[in-house]
Parts: sequence; C-alpha cells; structure tokens
Amino acid sequence: MDQLLNQYTEQSVTRPLQARDGDVIFRLRRFIAEGGYLPGDRLPAERDLIGELDLTRSALRKGLETLEREGAIWRHVGKGTFVSSAETTADGGFLVELGRQLTPYRMMRARICIEPAIAREAAMNASGDAMTRMRAAMDGAAMGSTWAEYEAQDDSFHRRIAEASDNALLLALFDQLNQVRRVVAWGSVKRETSCPAADHSSFAEHKAIVEAISKRDPEAAYEAMRAHLRSVSARLFEGEH
Repeated sequence: MDQLLNQYTEQSVTRPLQARDGDVIFRLRRFIAEGGYLPGDRLPAERDLIGELDLTRSALRKGLETLEREGAIWRHVGKGTFVSSAETTADGGFLVELGRQLTPYRMMRARICIEPAIAREAAMNASGDAMTRMRAAMDGAAMGSTWAEYEAQDDSFHRRIAEASDNALLLALFDQLNQVRRVVAWGSVKRETSCPAADHSSFAEHKAIVEAISKRDPEAAYEAMRAHLRSVSARLFEGEH
C-alpha cells in the first residue's frame, strides 16, 4: 500500500499538469492510493466516482482516459474499471496492443500454461495471511449476485494466489497477464444467465485449489488450477479452436 501511495503521489508532484485536467488526475490518483485499491481491484462505478470526487461526467471520463493511456488503470465494457500494476511503465501500450491481437481462446490457453505453475509455488510459500485473503476472495466469488460481481471477485481470487507465491516476479507476470486479458475482446463470449448458478462448477474448483494450497501440496495445487482453467475454457469455447 505504501508503495502504491508513493507511486501515485510522486506522479502527481513530478509530472507537469495543466490546472484543470491536472486536478482531475490528481484526485483520481489520490482516491486510488488512499482508498487502498490494489492491482486487480475494481474501482466504483462512474456515477459513484462523480459524487466522491465532485467532478462532472465529462471531466471524470477524460481523467480516466488519461490514466488508461498511462497504464495505471484498465477498463472493460460491462465489467468496470480496474487498477493496473502498481508501477506504470511504457510497456502498457505494448500490452494493450497485444491484448487486441489475441482471441479469448488463445488468452485462456496462455492462462492454462502459466497459472497452474503459480498455484504450485503458492502451495510451497503461502503465509497464513495469504491464505486468509485467498479464502475471502473465494467466498466473495461464491456470493456474487451478478456475473460482473463474480468476475471481479474471481479476478481477486486468482491474484491472491499469485500473491501467495511470495515471488515478486511471478506476481508481476500475473499482473501483466491480467492486463492483457482485460483488453481481449470478450464480446464473442455469451452468458445465458444473469448470474452464476448456485452449483456453478467454479465454486468447487476454487475450493479444490485452496485446499491443495493449504495442505502444502504443490502438485495437487498445480493440477487443481489446471483443471479449473480447462473447465472454464470448455464452458466458454465448446468446440472452438
């Protein structure tokens, strides 16, 4: 949190900003930092931000567009606005372009290659606090009353696993993977219901991942995550290649 606060504060102080636009961007950066929003967290809806920050809709949108170009946030139609990696780099534009070149199917294939290995590391290194955060995100996903709520908590769940790996490089890799995923055009993926069913298979799959990690079983964690992502892929892309 301190690193994130320092990053946003330093940007607001060191960057030359024009008065009105600069004030909007400063308010947004301060809101993110002081609100404790971490990479992967979803920001409040625009209507709430307008009230919180005392901005007009056009000013808010202009400020969000600036932060998105810098790579500080990622926006996805139908899902919301998300905090990006704590460090904004020139790679942001590259990641955006990369995401635009990927199909959802290929994005899922990349996740299947990478995230099981991260889960395996988490099983070897997760602290008690990391397990608590992981379980809270798992429960949050199960309680989501809409697909958007479920997906936001699901994002958090997978990032908590990456955090539990206790490896800064793996966490940074996960964040970049997630940044690319948010740019991929998921419009081709259709939902037939307004929210996950009570017996949605991901709930049991999440539980299996957490249990394997809590038992310090690296291979079981690897296989549980792999099975989960393959299940998600099968549900979304039946018959697609």
